Amino acid sequence: MPRLPAILLASVLALAIVAPAGPAAAHRADPGVRPGSTVDLRPDRPALGTDLLSVRGAGPFRIGASLTRLTSAGLIDWTVVGCDGVVQAGVTGEWAGVILVAFRDGRLVEVGTATAPPRSPAGAAVGMTFAELEEIYGPRGALIHNDAGDATAYLVRFGSRVELFTGHPIRPGVGYFQVGLADHVERSFRQGHSC
Repeated sequence: MPRLPAILLASVLALAIVAPAGPAAAHRADPGVRPGSTVDLRPDRPALGTDLLSVRGAGPFRIGASLTRLTSAGLIDWTVVGCDGVVQAGVTGEWAGVILVAFRDGRLVEVGTATAPPRSPAGAAVGMTFAELEEIYGPRGALIHNDAGDATAYLVRFGSRVELFTGHPIRPGVGYFQVGLADHVERSFRQGHSC
């Protein structure tokens, strides 16, 4: 029994080391976000479910998810069939008005947003400049151009998936942030719409 207080004391000390308190520690827990950046998540700001968009998707909208399943769960608000049979859709719930999704062959291939948040896991978001993205991603990302040479975007690859930050039509910087399968997201940007 005399060992129990020693074990409890060791556990408390371990937790104090692993989870330091204070604003600086809270900011360190959010890698890739620089203080003062346009997406600086302050410790006093409550985290919402709609704060993160990654190459896996957003919330229940996971890349590869079935349109039928998401529709039957009441998560799809409207749909429209676009070029090459790609179905564009609006969503319901906490992501309504935040993201748009696209399905190819009945499977989710793209999630995109024109708002901030959400942000990428590295802290990138709509409203940033391409220079800010280069600071965040370094050699992992690159500026690319479409085949017509009239649009620029910032691309970050994650295996067969990508994060793509495209320009804003009125002001400099990122106007749209999308994630998904590279053979859909990157190809659509580079080639444009085929219809």
